[in-house]
Amino acid sequence: MEDMTFVLFGATGDLAKRKIYPALYNLYVEGKMPESISVIGLGRTELTNEDLQAQVEEALNEFSRRDVQSENIQEFLSKFRYFIFDAMKEESYDRLRKYIEDRESELGIPDNRLFYLSVAPRLVEMITTQLDKSGVSRTNGWRRLIVEKPFGSDLESARELNACLKQVFDEEEIYRIDHYLGKPMVQNLESLIRPNPILKALWDHDQIANVQITASETVGVGSRASYYDKAGAIKDMVQNHLLQLVMMTAVHHEKKLSPKQTEEKKREIMESLQPVEPENLSTHVIRGQYEEGELSGEAVPAYRDESGVTEGSNNDTFFAAKLCIDNEYWRGIPFYIRTGKRMNEKSTRIVIEFKKDTDDAGIVSNLLVIQVNPDESISLRVNMKDNSTDQFEPQYISFSDNSSTQPEAYERLLYDGMVGNSTYFAHWHEVELSWEWVQPILDAFEQDEVPLHFYPAGSKGPSASHELLEKDGFEWN
Repeated sequence: MEDMTFVLFGATGDLAKRKIYPALYNLYVEGKMPESISVIGLGRTELTNEDLQAQVEEALNEFSRRDVQSENIQEFLSKFRYFIFDAMKEESYDRLRKYIEDRESELGIPDNRLFYLSVAPRLVEMITTQLDKSGVSRTNGWRRLIVEKPFGSDLESARELNACLKQVFDEEEIYRIDHYLGKPMVQNLESLIRPNPILKALWDHDQIANVQITASETVGVGSRASYYDKAGAIKDMVQNHLLQLVMMTAVHHEKKLSPKQTEEKKREIMESLQPVEPENLSTHVIRGQYEEGELSGEAVPAYRDESGVTEGSNNDTFFAAKLCIDNEYWRGIPFYIRTGKRMNEKSTRIVIEFKKDTDDAGIVSNLLVIQVNPDESISLRVNMKDNSTDQFEPQYISFSDNSSTQPEAYERLLYDGMVGNSTYFAHWHEVELSWEWVQPILDAFEQDEVPLHFYPAGSKGPSASHELLEKDGFEWN
């Protein structure tokens, strides 16, 4: 790995403390960082280098998956410098360029620069433009830009933002981060099917009845109400995370794919995803919002009673839909997606349901369950005969890995960003096609053309979401 400068915009923010600093430390411990690296944290707060290093160490003690090691922590922290920075002031960028260059000279490292924008979306355009104007992003070495979601708030704003980025960076230099793509089980989908003939045989058009993708949460909006009340589940989860899971699941892995081939395959999936016609919106798309209820024995308020939520808000906290991919492999096999807050469990999973060839009593369909979060596992549901009752009962054959030893999503993605592997980042064509699929639904939501179904907090979602599958002869698994 080449020596480099890592420039972190938003160094005092919550994401940096919870995810980025722990990820960098674990990469460092595992020898997956450059031998010489300059990490420059930017923020408006007046801090010293020592202040930032103390904040980093505190974040590691609270959020790192492994204990901080006394024998290496000081060497790790010595790589960090703090730079007082105001993204809205042009002179900040000129000072930053000189600071980066001085640090590169001091350490004897080339001008390879990775910029990480952990900032409010409204600042991305300003920062990108000024990086170019000031010369900060003009290097003789490589340069890369990591951008956090949301990537636009609708199709038009996403295109405007992308046009702005493309004025400074090439597509190959832009890494749009989606942490779901960093999760081990998502990255392992290809290696799960391709080298295992038994699973490869099951992953067959003639055997699969449907595919279900669930991302449920038990939490409410918390402190994110001001953002979430404008975004809803459709922008917060569907346009990015869920559609990325659809793409990753639907890619047909006949052989190991290169990063470019993976990108092309994912784009083909999105191009084959059929739009929801206006006349099908109320039957193929379910919009929901949680009411008061109970979770873990504790009463929880309705969404409309949460602090920061607009009075009488019709915002969606639940989304479910039936998707149809019109290509040779998936034609005729429905994909069902759902996500929601204040659900009965926290779970992200992909379920492949297989066709039944018998209606014998007690026999249920076979399932391949890929648990993505919170605990990674693979399960196969089969029918086993109970000799004491002479009845068939479903049983699960499961395999799980030790999650505590698995790199977290941000570790994998930061490492990929450092080495220039864009496989598990969202490319522009995927983002644009996702927004094109979502936009008509979003417009219908804003015009209240899709019914808002209420569901009790702590439940499995609105009854309409269950009817979505029942009318096709299926149920959520």
